[in-house]
Amino acid sequence: MAAWLTGGLLLTAGVSVLLTARASDQPLPKAKSMGLVIDDHPLARDARAGVSYAEVVKRVIPSVVKVEVTTAAKETSVEMPGLPDDPFFRQFFGLPGGGGRQRVLTPPEHGLGSGVIVTKDGYILTNCHVVNDADKVKVTLQDGRELTAKVIGKDTGSDVAVVKIDAKDLPAITLADSSKIEVGDVVLAVGNPFGLGQTVTMGIVSATGRVAMDLKYQDFIQTDAAINPGNSGGALVDTDGRLIGVNTAIFSRSGGNEGIGLAIPTDLAREVMVSLVKDGKVTRGYIGVHIQPLTAALAKEFDLKSDKGALVDEVEPNSPAAKAGLRSGDVILQFDGKPIADARRLSLEVAGVAPGEKVPVRIWRDGSPKTLDITVAEIPGEAQLAKNSAIHQDSSDTLQGVAVTDLDPQARRQYSVDKKITQGAVVMQVDPASAAADAGLKAGDVIIEINKQPVKSADDAVKLTSNAKDRVTLLHVWSNDGGRWASHYLTVDESKAG
Repeated sequence: MAAWLTGGLLLTAGVSVLLTARASDQPLPKAKSMGLVIDDHPLARDARAGVSYAEVVKRVIPSVVKVEVTTAAKETSVEMPGLPDDPFFRQFFGLPGGGGRQRVLTPPEHGLGSGVIVTKDGYILTNCHVVNDADKVKVTLQDGRELTAKVIGKDTGSDVAVVKIDAKDLPAITLADSSKIEVGDVVLAVGNPFGLGQTVTMGIVSATGRVAMDLKYQDFIQTDAAINPGNSGGALVDTDGRLIGVNTAIFSRSGGNEGIGLAIPTDLAREVMVSLVKDGKVTRGYIGVHIQPLTAALAKEFDLKSDKGALVDEVEPNSPAAKAGLRSGDVILQFDGKPIADARRLSLEVAGVAPGEKVPVRIWRDGSPKTLDITVAEIPGEAQLAKNSAIHQDSSDTLQGVAVTDLDPQARRQYSVDKKITQGAVVMQVDPASAAADAGLKAGDVIIEINKQPVKSADDAVKLTSNAKDRVTLLHVWSNDGGRWASHYLTVDESKAG
């Protein structure tokens, strides 16, 4: 590493995630008050497959409904290139014109999906994208009755919505504990594809814990049971006829089923539903940390035998995590007694905890485990949240080909360094052919630690990277992501640079 005092190009590197969310493994306290029927016993997997699932289907079909939505006609303004500014044309369009734009009335829009009755008094689970922006929702029951439904609540973060019809003694489905399903379990998908009417398809659980959509909270069940447009909001059930998921999306090049369907697991849908019914919104837990994936290279640098866990790269000041003593560089192994496999699992676990609840958090710090108690708070406004990190890759980096300078007033102005960063070495240049560049280090980053040792100046950075014991260097850096500065870790493996 060389210390340079001039030159450089501002390039961003990295974003981080402010944690929220989990999937519960216990029935919620409010679940009974809603009238939900929950059966959490595991499947008898030693039983031989039957030749027919007709009896199961007979029990499930009455609980699955058709959901039709209508969006009212709306007035909008559209550009009309080449339209003469003539009173005749204004009169033809029926609205005042001029300036090349006209106001037109768009026709009503209609949509079609499915839903699942979960209580006898008319609460129905469906997808947010099915009823989003709907002015009217109509539900058709299996017995032919058509009822107007009221949207109780929608959660765009999980794509779960709840609607309610005014009826009694409805055939509510039984909810299973979706955390107990296993890859290979036989499942049935029930819904209303293409508006044809009630349709049942069969497949297996292909995978669990899928992250496949642009949603903040996702933990999808993947299945090869045929799911097509119109199935959204329908039921995915096990061979006991219990709801394990709400069918939500497909991966498809053709627009139809290609063997990859995704369903929101019942545990997550149930948590969201109870909050929507009780509060009209989803209240998620918050601890105030930014995390990044724990790669194998990072795990080695933190003396961990596996890459299971979530690496803390920043702790928000005065947050629940800060008050509990959590630090940058800690690796979260368990949250509230549940193992944390990765950053996504921690995100899901945190938001499901009720604000005000104190939970134990098992961490790895300085080569040994430690347990802290964190009192979870309510998630702050969405404007305070950062986006999920996707820049931390498995490759490592090295500090050869990296030029740094002191964090003086000139460098601070040149790179618009945030005031909260008080010391470090500013990266002026990174050789694009270096291992450091491969690892994601960029000009404008501020290095604050090297191999867990603080960096106060460019000289510190040079000293800490000279006479290294091995060819791997652990960096803790600040990066500018679109005006927001966030910290993260990088490993630089010079041995892979040739």
